[in-house]
Amino acid sequence: MNEKLTSSLEDYLEAIYLILKENNTVKAIDVSRKLGVTRASTTEALKKLAQKKLINYGRYDAISITPLGEATAKEVVNKHKSLYEFFRYVLGASDEESQKNACAIEHIISKDVLDRIITFTQNFHKN
Repeated sequence: MNEKLTSSLEDYLEAIYLILKENNTVKAIDVSRKLGVTRASTTEALKKLAQKKLINYGRYDAISITPLGEATAKEVVNKHKSLYEFFRYVLGASDEESQKNACAIEHIISKDVLDRIITFTQNFHKN
C-alpha cells in the first residue's frame, strides 16, 4: 500500500472485502448496512477508494476490488484477526471487548508491535 489510508477508509475496504468473500458480490447498500453508516458517507468513501485504485465503483454497479485493494484489505483483516486473538485468547477478554479493541487498534498499531504481538500469541498457543 503506497498511501496510508484513514481508519475510516480502512474500515470501508475491510467491509467490502469481507462482504465479497461471503456473497461474491457487493453493492453500496451492503457496505452501509455492515458499517451502520449513511448511504451518503458510503458513497463518498467508495469514491475515495476508487480514486486510490483500491476498488472499481460505479454508482449503480456492483463494487469490485482491485488486486491492490485486495492486498490492502487482507493486511487490515490480518491485523484485526491477530489483535482479536491476542485480546481474546491471551488476555482472556470477552468476544465483544476483543472485537472492539481490535477494530480500534488495527488502525494505529506499528508493524513492529503487531509482529511482536503475533509472535507472542503464537508462542502462547504452543505452551
